[in-house]
Amino acid sequence: MHNKRNLIAQAVLTLGLIIGLGAVYQAMADDDDHGYKSSENRGYKGEGREREEEGEEHEGAEGMRLTATNATWKAECSACHIAYPPGLLPASSWKSLMGSLDKHFDTDASLDAKQTAEILDFLEKNAASESSKTASTTPNLRITETAWFKHEHDEVPAITWKKLKSPSNCLACHTKADQGNFDEHAVQLPK
Repeated sequence: MHNKRNLIAQAVLTLGLIIGLGAVYQAMADDDDHGYKSSENRGYKGEGREREEEGEEHEGAEGMRLTATNATWKAECSACHIAYPPGLLPASSWKSLMGSLDKHFDTDASLDAKQTAEILDFLEKNAASESSKTASTTPNLRITETAWFKHEHDEVPAITWKKLKSPSNCLACHTKADQGNFDEHAVQLPK
């Protein structure tokens, strides 16, 4: 009887260890940072970029803090939607978007020449590198249609997308997106 109890206890402990290690493995496998260790790997180039230094975080967290700043960009772009960080699209896409503000996704978002030039300069200096975000030679005007976006969001269930109404609604899950923080460990999916 005593042997049987020891055998059962040993089996329970072994099973608990297997389940625990499986959970750790799953958590590590679910990390979407994909080896990005610095902002340089995320496609940043140029001035106007700030980096947050907030203690020790998981590897790659700083790569998801897209905190380039420009007052004109912030004011004009966030008047209608989140001021999407320049690192989410390559320079060719930003140039195309800024060149067609009179029909910006079915809205006239025209700016004066000085504002347009200032914002475009900022966007191009802080844009993603062409190779790190897109594989296309045609500028992609929608962040949500880039291969990078699709890859980063491939684990989001279809039911969640329906609740969001639009994949461009970053703030619905990335609660600090307006601060340039897209860290996957700060995501809160809607219920």
